[in-house]
Amino acid sequence: MTTPAAFARPAVAALGGGHGLAASLQALQLVTDKITAIVTVADDGGSSGRLRDEFDILPPGDLRMALAALCDTSEWGLQWRDALQHRFAGDGPLGGHALGNLIIASLWDLLGDPVAGLDLVGRLLGSRGRVLPMAAEPLRIEASVLGADPDRPDEVVDVVGQVEVATTRGRVQSVRLHPDPPAPCLPAVEAVEHADWVILGPGSWYSSVMPHLLVPDLCHALVQTKARKMLTLNMMRHDGETEGFAAADYLEVLTAHAPDLHLDVVLADVSVDGEEADLLTEAAGRLGARVVRAPVADTDTPGTHDPLRLAAAYRDVLDD
Repeated sequence: MTTPAAFARPAVAALGGGHGLAASLQALQLVTDKITAIVTVADDGGSSGRLRDEFDILPPGDLRMALAALCDTSEWGLQWRDALQHRFAGDGPLGGHALGNLIIASLWDLLGDPVAGLDLVGRLLGSRGRVLPMAAEPLRIEASVLGADPDRPDEVVDVVGQVEVATTRGRVQSVRLHPDPPAPCLPAVEAVEHADWVILGPGSWYSSVMPHLLVPDLCHALVQTKARKMLTLNMMRHDGETEGFAAADYLEVLTAHAPDLHLDVVLADVSVDGEEADLLTEAAGRLGARVVRAPVADTDTPGTHDPLRLAAAYRDVLDD
């Protein structure tokens, strides 16, 4: 017979990248210690882009941020978190690099295994969970964008690269990955298959969240898993690649890229109200999901989630 304690510590696979995934992970570690972060590996900007181009490795930046978000809250864990996040100043060869990116790249070179390297950094941090790449090779995102050139608003052009897609001025119509299909990270696929809950988002929708659905083995696992599935909507819904989006539009994009994927819960902030909330409920219903509205916004930093409020919302959903 299942004990009540088992319900208190569900196994959660959290998918995304960047600051959105980090916020979700900070919240989840207050709910469970059985967390697997499955992180996008298409970043081509900044320190990550420089390292992937020079050494032909997975971009380490989003993986580093996920590890930092899951660090142990002891003095040891927090000091190592700060060390990993430290970024060198100046215009020299180290300028702009995060120390954690260099450590991760060094361990990959020594061990020859990205997953083993990430696990070792996780041990150093005392991480309350595991961090895995969504694919076993670095990826490029390509998007078809309407109106990327303001002088030709009715023309659809191809935009290549995560940074370019995330900051495009046009409306993204669809995204794809190169190589196609990408080599899967098998431990990430297994984590989805064995999870009690899978959580998608928040994060840059086309460049951090949707790419997971374009890795065939991972998408198949998301469709077939017996885990319950939750989508965490972004707080900032009208920015960059999703300019002009209403809450329901995020679900329409999800359906377009993974028509066989169904959800159980869509988590939205209470700021989604009125007609927008009604349309979101309709769109969620078509995916088999109910909408949960909760006060998850950070009142001090507009457009972001408050980790404590998000943790409370996750706990309510996961315990329901």
